[in-house]
Amino acid sequence: MTEVLAVAVITVLAVVAPGADFAMVVRGSYLHGRRTGLLAALGVAAGVLVHVTYTMLGVGLLIASSTFLFTVIKLVGAAYLVYIGVRTFRTRGEVSVDLESGSGLTPLAALRTGFLTNVLNPKTTLFVVSTFAQVVGPGTPALQQAGYGLFMSLAHLVWFSVVAVFFSQDRMRTLMLRGQKVINKVIGSALAGLGISLAFAPSH
Repeated sequence: MTEVLAVAVITVLAVVAPGADFAMVVRGSYLHGRRTGLLAALGVAAGVLVHVTYTMLGVGLLIASSTFLFTVIKLVGAAYLVYIGVRTFRTRGEVSVDLESGSGLTPLAALRTGFLTNVLNPKTTLFVVSTFAQVVGPGTPALQQAGYGLFMSLAHLVWFSVVAVFFSQDRMRTLMLRGQKVINKVIGSALAGLGISLAFAPSH
């Protein structure tokens, strides 16, 4: 239950923190409408599954081959959570989004844009690896690990679908951006605190 809670909290906080995926979905929804934003969100969720797949294989190998190396990765992952927490907390303005007009996107192009933005984002790699390194141990069944990965993907899909709906409407877009500064402070503090507590937690 502790593992499940840790995955849930870290995932939700990291997903809501603005980044490349957020900017891309906002831009698509604003310029090309709700459907484009929702398809981009689906692409982001699919991209997360790619990160989860290679992370599960890699973390599994580390646990089997070297306890020391796994511990190092665990500590690096905790440090990364603290780092992105501090960065998010110190963000003063809203996320930068290019809202210049462009040609319409086909459904496939919108899906591909979301997928590639996520798959090629090193921050997502670090997020998934650091999360798994904190909560996965030698006794964690592969099916349970897959469940964590599916939850991460689903959380991305739900959040960015909400973003797509909000930013395809002028009034909702203004409301969401207005609250972003406060959201950054809360998310940043929580992520940094989690990173510190996980760094000092006993290893599996």
